[in-house]
Amino acid sequence: MEIARKVASLALGLHLAALDEPVLDRIKYLLLDHLGVAIRGSQTDSSHAIQRFLSSNHDTSRGVPVIGTRMRAEASFAAMANGTGAHSLELDDVVNAASLHPAVTIIPAALSAGCLAGCSGRELLESIIAGYELTIKLGVALNPAAHYGRGFHPTATCGTFGAALAAARILKLDADKIARALGIAGSQTSGSMEFLADGSFTKRFHAGWAAHAGLIAALLAREGFTGPTSIFEGRFGFLHAYSPVSDPDKVLAGWGNPYEVMKTSIKPHACCRYKQGPIDCILQIVRENRLTENDIEKVVVSVLKAGFAIVSEPREHKLNPQTIVDAQFSMPFGAAVAILYGRAFLDQYCMENISSPRVRELMRRVICIENQEIEKEFPARWPAQVEITTRDGRSFRSAVEHPKGDPENPLSWDEIIEKFFDLASSVLSKKQCGAIVDRVRAMEEETDVNRLMEILAPG
Repeated sequence: MEIARKVASLALGLHLAALDEPVLDRIKYLLLDHLGVAIRGSQTDSSHAIQRFLSSNHDTSRGVPVIGTRMRAEASFAAMANGTGAHSLELDDVVNAASLHPAVTIIPAALSAGCLAGCSGRELLESIIAGYELTIKLGVALNPAAHYGRGFHPTATCGTFGAALAAARILKLDADKIARALGIAGSQTSGSMEFLADGSFTKRFHAGWAAHAGLIAALLAREGFTGPTSIFEGRFGFLHAYSPVSDPDKVLAGWGNPYEVMKTSIKPHACCRYKQGPIDCILQIVRENRLTENDIEKVVVSVLKAGFAIVSEPREHKLNPQTIVDAQFSMPFGAAVAILYGRAFLDQYCMENISSPRVRELMRRVICIENQEIEKEFPARWPAQVEITTRDGRSFRSAVEHPKGDPENPLSWDEIIEKFFDLASSVLSKKQCGAIVDRVRAMEEETDVNRLMEILAPG
């Protein structure tokens, strides 16, 4: 059987009643995390540009809500705006083995489809779980390093399929039309890593466009438009075209055993995933030894090979960020603000720090290296090592096997709620934030997703 048809069958057979309680708990946890980053992400410069585009070209008085604003838009464009906003903070969830961000493509498409269909909270959660499963399995099947090596961003490419699957299931398409929707999605998968050249907004757009494209694919399939059901394994299919070493068997291997949502990580730091573990190490050394910037002679950071060209090279470029995107993908910048402020959250990733002489001088003391010791179990694990040498000759080392936020080292529900309030309370009232938390934690009891969407706008 073609992979797309088998995926469609598996997605239609996924029901919350048959799932273990931890899976239900986990998908609500991931949904709340996503809503927090989407609400705050609506306030970034790139999101304002998207909102101006919508205002200039669309009727923004009706349609699906654009999260964090009073605007509305046609469903696929709302998905685009919501996905782009949620990806703009670099605080969205991530999966180690696939090296991609699932929520920012799947959930915006599912919410827009849910508004169109008036689906229940239960149907929303089931469809999101299916979307995660496909997106992540595809990322693993491609071999992330090989896919990145061809210049593609797997969040954008794999996420388009996950968005299409989630939307198609919510729209109650049959197995054949779901498979056709996946075939249509395959002609919309894109996402160039060239944003690294100058810190452009396009990386953020990758998520929004994948959500938009996935919903379009499902809506077209509903109307009888066709796409190739051999889209994954075919001669010119996704897996062969986008990676020289893909393995189609991995798309279906171990489906739901356990579900991929159980392997999804949460970010505590507002930057690229490849920087999270090293920042954990730096914060531990600085806090435990009460070091200041004046104490430090050199910071040697071991960076995973797959991320070296993303956050460490070219060195002069990483030492000279010009935009917040540049800073999000600069290991020296992340190390410097972690040392200076004891944190690497949104307030630290700002233009003031990008131009700060203190930050820039400290960045030059950060040396990134490749280290075979941390490569042994990648991508199943993303370990990190850091050594800080002081000006008086002392040396401190720290290593983490699992960065904070990984399933093996998770944020608690209390920590997720705290992160949600940190992000959302600058846009919504604390009363609204509390209502959203309550609504999400009981999401399986919701009768119409529109009710959730209505409380995601400023009062």
